[in-house]
Amino acid sequence: MPRTLEGQITMEKTPSYFVTREAPARISAMSKDTKLLVVVRDPVTRAVSDYTQTLSKRPDIPSFESLAFRNRTAGLVDRAWSAIQIGLYAEHLERWLRHFPARQLLFVSGERLVRDPAGELGRVQDFLGLKRIISDKHFYFNQTKGFPCLKKAEGSGRPHCLGKTKGRPHPEIDGQVLRRLRDFYRPFNRKFYQMTGHDFG
Repeated sequence: MPRTLEGQITMEKTPSYFVTREAPARISAMSKDTKLLVVVRDPVTRAVSDYTQTLSKRPDIPSFESLAFRNRTAGLVDRAWSAIQIGLYAEHLERWLRHFPARQLLFVSGERLVRDPAGELGRVQDFLGLKRIISDKHFYFNQTKGFPCLKKAEGSGRPHCLGKTKGRPHPEIDGQVLRRLRDFYRPFNRKFYQMTGHDFG
Protein backbone atom coordinates (compact mmCIF):
# COMPACT_ATOMS: atom_id res chain seq x y z
CA MET A 1 0.00 0.00 0.00
CA PRO A 2 1.26 3.50 -0.68
CA ARG A 3 2.20 5.65 2.30
CA THR A 4 -0.69 7.72 3.60
CA LEU A 5 -0.03 11.22 4.87
CA GLU A 6 -1.90 12.86 7.74
CA GLY A 7 -5.39 13.79 6.54
CA GLN A 8 -5.34 11.27 3.68
CA ILE A 9 -7.16 7.98 3.28
CA THR A 10 -5.76 5.18 1.16
CA MET A 11 -8.33 2.76 -0.23
CA GLU A 12 -8.05 -0.52 -2.06
CA LYS A 13 -10.75 -2.93 -3.15
CA THR A 14 -10.70 -6.59 -3.96
CA PRO A 15 -13.84 -8.72 -3.77
CA SER A 16 -11.87 -11.83 -2.79
CA TYR A 17 -10.36 -10.43 0.43
CA PHE A 18 -13.42 -11.21 2.57
CA VAL A 19 -13.38 -14.90 1.60
CA THR A 20 -9.61 -15.47 1.45
CA ARG A 21 -8.52 -17.34 4.59
CA GLU A 22 -5.12 -15.62 4.88
CA ALA A 23 -6.34 -12.08 4.28
CA PRO A 24 -7.43 -11.08 7.84
CA ALA A 25 -4.04 -11.95 9.40
CA ARG A 26 -2.08 -10.35 6.57
CA ILE A 27 -4.06 -7.11 6.63
CA SER A 28 -3.90 -6.97 10.43
CA ALA A 29 -0.10 -7.45 10.31
CA MET A 30 0.12 -4.56 7.82
CA SER A 31 -2.14 -2.23 9.82
CA LYS A 32 -4.27 -3.10 12.85
CA ASP A 33 -6.15 0.22 12.45
CA THR A 34 -7.45 -0.60 8.98
CA LYS A 35 -11.17 0.04 8.51
CA LEU A 36 -12.88 -2.57 6.40
CA LEU A 37 -15.89 -2.12 4.13
CA VAL A 38 -17.72 -5.23 3.01
CA VAL A 39 -20.54 -5.08 0.48
CA VAL A 40 -22.93 -8.00 0.95
CA ARG A 41 -26.04 -8.95 -0.93
CA ASP A 42 -28.63 -11.68 -0.83
CA PRO A 43 -26.43 -14.80 -1.08
CA VAL A 44 -28.79 -16.59 -3.49
CA THR A 45 -28.86 -13.63 -5.90
CA ARG A 46 -25.09 -13.32 -5.43
CA ALA A 47 -24.58 -17.00 -6.38
CA VAL A 48 -26.73 -16.62 -9.51
CA SER A 49 -24.80 -13.46 -10.42
CA ASP A 50 -21.49 -15.28 -9.92
CA TYR A 51 -22.72 -18.07 -12.20
CA THR A 52 -23.91 -15.53 -14.80
CA GLN A 53 -20.46 -13.93 -14.93
CA THR A 54 -18.75 -17.31 -15.34
CA LEU A 55 -21.29 -18.33 -17.98
CA SER A 56 -20.49 -15.19 -20.01
CA LYS A 57 -16.84 -16.29 -20.19
CA ARG A 58 -17.43 -20.04 -20.50
CA PRO A 59 -20.81 -20.78 -22.13
CA ASP A 60 -20.16 -24.55 -21.98
CA ILE A 61 -20.27 -24.86 -18.16
CA PRO A 62 -22.90 -27.12 -16.54
CA SER A 63 -26.25 -25.70 -15.42
CA PHE A 64 -26.52 -23.65 -12.24
CA GLU A 65 -28.68 -26.37 -10.70
CA SER A 66 -26.13 -29.13 -11.32
CA LEU A 67 -23.32 -27.04 -9.81
CA ALA A 68 -25.33 -25.86 -6.78
CA PHE A 69 -26.25 -29.34 -5.53
CA ARG A 70 -24.21 -32.42 -4.68
CA ASN A 71 -27.50 -34.33 -4.84
CA ARG A 72 -30.47 -32.34 -6.10
CA THR A 73 -33.01 -35.07 -5.32
CA ALA A 74 -31.93 -35.06 -1.67
CA GLY A 75 -31.54 -31.25 -1.74
CA LEU A 76 -27.87 -31.42 -0.68
CA VAL A 77 -26.27 -28.07 -1.49
CA ASP A 78 -22.65 -28.18 -2.63
CA ARG A 79 -20.90 -25.91 -0.12
CA ALA A 80 -17.60 -26.49 -1.93
CA TRP A 81 -18.77 -24.63 -5.06
CA SER A 82 -17.29 -21.14 -4.75
CA ALA A 83 -20.52 -19.42 -5.84
CA ILE A 84 -22.22 -21.00 -2.79
CA GLN A 85 -19.25 -20.74 -0.41
CA ILE A 86 -18.84 -16.98 -0.83
CA GLY A 87 -22.36 -16.34 0.51
CA LEU A 88 -21.62 -18.01 3.87
CA TYR A 89 -20.92 -14.57 5.32
CA ALA A 90 -21.01 -15.63 9.00
CA GLU A 91 -18.20 -18.15 8.46
CA HIS A 92 -15.99 -15.56 6.75
CA LEU A 93 -16.76 -12.92 9.37
CA GLU A 94 -15.66 -15.24 12.19
CA ARG A 95 -12.13 -15.24 10.73
CA TRP A 96 -12.07 -11.44 10.45
CA LEU A 97 -13.26 -10.95 14.03
CA ARG A 98 -10.21 -12.87 15.27
CA HIS A 99 -8.04 -10.03 13.92
CA PHE A 100 -10.25 -6.92 13.93
CA PRO A 101 -12.83 -5.54 16.39
CA ALA A 102 -16.36 -5.30 14.97
CA ARG A 103 -16.21 -1.47 15.15
CA GLN A 104 -13.61 -1.51 12.33
CA LEU A 105 -15.94 -3.30 9.91
CA LEU A 106 -18.85 -1.75 8.06
CA PHE A 107 -21.23 -3.98 6.14
CA VAL A 108 -22.89 -2.26 3.21
CA SER A 109 -26.10 -3.69 1.78
CA GLY A 110 -25.69 -4.29 -1.95
CA GLU A 111 -29.47 -4.10 -2.39
CA ARG A 112 -29.68 -0.76 -0.57
CA LEU A 113 -26.69 0.51 -2.52
CA VAL A 114 -28.80 0.06 -5.67
CA ARG A 115 -32.03 1.46 -4.14
CA ASP A 116 -30.46 4.34 -2.19
CA PRO A 117 -26.82 4.86 -3.18
CA ALA A 118 -26.50 8.23 -1.42
CA GLY A 119 -27.92 6.81 1.82
CA GLU A 120 -25.57 3.83 1.89
CA LEU A 121 -22.60 5.99 0.90
CA GLY A 122 -23.58 8.39 3.69
CA ARG A 123 -23.03 5.51 6.13
CA VAL A 124 -19.66 4.83 4.47
CA GLN A 125 -18.61 8.47 4.72
CA ASP A 126 -19.59 8.54 8.41
CA PHE A 127 -17.71 5.31 9.11
CA LEU A 128 -14.56 6.67 7.46
CA GLY A 129 -14.86 9.99 9.31
CA LEU A 130 -15.40 11.92 6.09
CA LYS A 131 -17.61 14.94 5.56
CA ARG A 132 -20.84 13.92 3.83
CA ILE A 133 -20.50 15.31 0.32
CA ILE A 134 -22.16 12.57 -1.75
CA SER A 135 -25.92 13.04 -2.07
CA ASP A 136 -28.83 12.04 -4.30
CA LYS A 137 -27.95 14.80 -6.74
CA HIS A 138 -24.83 12.84 -7.75
CA PHE A 139 -26.77 9.84 -9.12
CA TYR A 140 -29.22 8.83 -11.81
CA PHE A 141 -30.75 5.40 -12.34
CA ASN A 142 -29.65 3.68 -15.55
CA GLN A 143 -32.67 1.64 -16.70
CA THR A 144 -30.58 -0.50 -19.06
CA LYS A 145 -28.10 -1.53 -16.36
CA GLY A 146 -30.57 -1.62 -13.50
CA PHE A 147 -28.05 0.27 -11.36
CA PRO A 148 -27.50 3.85 -10.24
CA CYS A 149 -24.69 5.68 -12.01
CA LEU A 150 -22.69 8.78 -11.17
CA LYS A 151 -24.03 11.79 -13.08
CA LYS A 152 -20.55 13.06 -13.77
CA ALA A 153 -17.31 11.49 -12.65
CA GLU A 154 -14.76 13.84 -11.09
CA GLY A 155 -12.65 15.44 -13.84
CA SER A 156 -14.85 14.04 -16.60
CA GLY A 157 -17.51 15.55 -18.77
CA ARG A 158 -19.66 12.44 -18.94
CA PRO A 159 -21.50 10.11 -16.55
CA HIS A 160 -19.83 7.03 -15.09
CA CYS A 161 -21.63 3.72 -14.81
CA LEU A 162 -20.59 0.21 -13.86
CA GLY A 163 -18.75 -1.73 -16.57
CA LYS A 164 -20.04 -4.24 -19.09
CA THR A 165 -19.73 -7.13 -16.64
CA LYS A 166 -22.37 -5.59 -14.33
CA GLY A 167 -26.12 -5.58 -14.87
CA ARG A 168 -26.28 -8.61 -17.15
CA PRO A 169 -29.61 -10.44 -17.18
CA HIS A 170 -29.52 -13.63 -15.10
CA PRO A 171 -30.54 -16.99 -16.56
CA GLU A 172 -33.89 -18.48 -15.52
CA ILE A 173 -33.40 -20.66 -12.45
CA ASP A 174 -36.05 -23.10 -11.26
CA GLY A 175 -38.05 -21.57 -8.39
CA GLN A 176 -37.67 -24.75 -6.29
CA VAL A 177 -33.89 -24.47 -6.60
CA LEU A 178 -33.98 -20.86 -5.39
CA ARG A 179 -36.27 -21.78 -2.46
CA ARG A 180 -33.98 -24.66 -1.44
CA LEU A 181 -30.97 -22.31 -1.52
CA ARG A 182 -32.83 -19.71 0.58
CA ASP A 183 -33.59 -22.45 3.12
CA PHE A 184 -29.92 -23.49 3.07
CA TYR A 185 -28.65 -19.94 3.69
CA ARG A 186 -31.27 -18.98 6.31
CA PRO A 187 -29.35 -20.19 9.42
CA PHE A 188 -26.10 -18.67 8.13
CA ASN A 189 -27.87 -15.37 7.44
CA ARG A 190 -29.43 -15.31 10.92
CA LYS A 191 -26.01 -15.88 12.49
CA PHE A 192 -24.52 -13.14 10.30
CA TYR A 193 -27.29 -10.72 11.35
CA GLN A 194 -26.58 -11.51 15.01
CA MET A 195 -22.84 -11.03 14.54
CA THR A 196 -23.24 -7.67 12.79
CA GLY A 197 -26.23 -6.46 14.78
CA HIS A 198 -27.94 -5.72 11.47
CA ASP A 199 -30.74 -7.58 9.66
CA PHE A 200 -30.08 -7.35 5.93
CA GLY A 201 -33.44 -8.98 5.13
